[in-house]
Amino acid sequence: MNRKKSSVAGRTLYYYGKATMKHWPFFLLDVLSSVGYAYFLTFGNPMIIAKIVDTITSVKVTADQVFPVFGPYILLLILCNVLGQLCSKLQDYSLWKLQILVYYDLSTLCFDVLANQSMTFHNNRFGGSLVSQTSKFTNAYNQLMQTFTYSVIPAAATVVFIIVLLLPLVPLYVLILAIFLGVYIFVVYRIFKRLLKLNAETAGAQNRLSGELSDSITNILAVKTSGREQFEKDLFERINKEVYVTDSKRMRGSLFSGAVASSMIVVIMAILTFFLAGGNAWYGISAGTLVMMFSYTNNLTLRFNMLTSILQNINRGFGDAHDMTIILDEPRLVDDVPGAKDLEVSKGDISFSDLSFWYTDANTETSVFEHFNLHIPAGQRIGLVGKSGSGKTTLTRLLLRLVDIQEGEILVDEQDISKVTQVSLRKQIAYVPQEPLLFHRTIAENIAYGRADATFEEIRQAAIDANALEFIEQLPDGFDTITGERGVKLSGGQRQRIAIARAILTNAPILVLDEATSALDSESEQLIQAALQNLMKGRTSIVIAHRLSTVASLDRIVVLKGGEIVEDGTHNELLELDGEYADLWNRQTKQQKTEESLS
Repeated sequence: MNRKKSSVAGRTLYYYGKATMKHWPFFLLDVLSSVGYAYFLTFGNPMIIAKIVDTITSVKVTADQVFPVFGPYILLLILCNVLGQLCSKLQDYSLWKLQILVYYDLSTLCFDVLANQSMTFHNNRFGGSLVSQTSKFTNAYNQLMQTFTYSVIPAAATVVFIIVLLLPLVPLYVLILAIFLGVYIFVVYRIFKRLLKLNAETAGAQNRLSGELSDSITNILAVKTSGREQFEKDLFERINKEVYVTDSKRMRGSLFSGAVASSMIVVIMAILTFFLAGGNAWYGISAGTLVMMFSYTNNLTLRFNMLTSILQNINRGFGDAHDMTIILDEPRLVDDVPGAKDLEVSKGDISFSDLSFWYTDANTETSVFEHFNLHIPAGQRIGLVGKSGSGKTTLTRLLLRLVDIQEGEILVDEQDISKVTQVSLRKQIAYVPQEPLLFHRTIAENIAYGRADATFEEIRQAAIDANALEFIEQLPDGFDTITGERGVKLSGGQRQRIAIARAILTNAPILVLDEATSALDSESEQLIQAALQNLMKGRTSIVIAHRLSTVASLDRIVVLKGGEIVEDGTHNELLELDGEYADLWNRQTKQQKTEESLS
C-alpha cells in the first residue's frame, strides 16, 4: 500500500487506541494517577513552600508560634507527598497492567492476521521479517505508553497547571510564556514530522536486515555446500549499511531538534530571570509567588528539555510499528464470505467447473487455467500427472483455498467452497505435500497435529500404518523426540512418513497427496504404498506423482499439460492410447531399468 507516513501513524494509533480502550479503566487510572503525581509533587509542594515564604516575609513569627502558624502547612506538605507517592505507585500499577493486557491483545491480533493471510501473501515475504515486525509492533506500544505516561502527560499537565495557578497572580508573565511555548511546540512538531519519515525508513531497513539474516541462517546448509558464505556476507553487509545510513540520518535529525529545543529553553529561562529580578520592584510580586514562578517554570523547562528524547521515542515507536500496521491494513486475498457456513462432507464428490485462474506478479498476469473442467466422483482415486508447470499442484492449492480462483467454481458435495469457512474445508481434506511440514515439537505432537484429541494408541497405530514405528522406537526418546526446526533431525523419508501418519490419523473424507512418496527410497516407497492404498479406500483421493508407478494402480489418471487435460483414463487405457502418458511411462521405465543394471 502506498500510504503517507502520517496516515500510517494514524492507523497505528487506531490499533493501539482500540486495544487500549478495551481496558479503559486501567487507562483512565493511568491518566489520573499521572496527573495527580505531577500536581502533588511538582506543584503542591512549591505552592505550600510559597505560602510559608510569604508568611515569613510578611509576619514576624516567634519561636513559640512556629507550630501554631506553620503546623497546618507542615501537615499539608506531608499529605501532599503521601498523595503524590500514592499516585506514583498507582501510575506504575496501571501502566504495567495495561501493557500486559494490550500486549496480549496486539500479539493475538498480529497472529490472527498473519495466520489468516493467503499463501500468496506469505510467499512474497520473509518469515523472519514478519516475526521481527510483530515483535516491534507490540514492543512499540509499550515504549509509546511509557513515554505517554511518564513524559507526555506530566508535560501537558505542567503547562495547564502553570496557566491555572499563575495566571491570576502574574498574567503578563503567563501570556509571554504561553507565546514562547506555542512557538516552541510548533517548531518541534515540524521537526517531529520530518523525523517520522526517517524512523519509518530505519525500521524498514532493520526489518529487511532481520529477514535476510533469517533467510541465510534457515538455508545455512545450502550456503555452506555452495561455498557462498562471502556472497551472503556481502548481501547482509549491503542491507546492514542501509540500516547504518538511515539510522545516521535519524540521529542528525534528532540532534538538530535538540539544538532548537535547547535554544528556546534558554530564551524562556532568560524571561524568567527578568521577572525574578524585577518582579517585586516593578509589579509588586510577592516573594512566595516568585518562588512558585521559578519552581514551576524550571520544572517546565526540564520537562520540555526532554521533549527531544520524548519525540525520538515516539518517532521510533511509530517507525517500529509502521510495517506491521501496513500489513494489518492489507485486505485478505482469501477470506470467508459474510455468514459462511461450515462445509459438510458425506460423500466427497469434487467438481472443478469452468475454472479460470491466473497469477498476478508485478502487474503481470500468468494464466494457469482457462475454463477448466474436472469431475471426481466420490470415493474415486485419481492421479494427476504431467510435466512441471502443468498445473497439478496449483489445482490442489485451489481446492484447499490457499489461493482463490478468479472465475468459475469448485464444488465439494455440491457446496461451493468459496461460500464455506476455510477451516471447515481444510478439516475435510488430509493433505500431504512434497516437502513435509513438521514443527519443532515432539514426533507425537506432529502426528497428532490434525487431531489434537487423539490418544497415544491412535498415534502409535497411525505410525504403524505409515511404516514409521520402527525408526521412531529406535530414537532415544521415541515418540517424545523433538524433530527440530522443520524436522531437520530426521531424514527426508522419515519426515515424509511422519507427515503420512498425520494424514492417516486425520481420517478426512478427502485425501490429497502431492508427491508424497518423492522423498522415500525405493524400499520405503514399496513398504508405504500398501499403507497408502489402505488409506485411500473409501476416500476421494487426489494423488500427484512424478513417479508414475505411484499412480499406476489408481482408478483414474488425468494428464495435464499447460493447464489443460490432454488425457484421461486408467493406466492401461492411457498406455494403449500411446500419447503423453505412454511417453512418460516408457521413459521412466527405461530409466529405471538402466539404474537397476548399473546397481
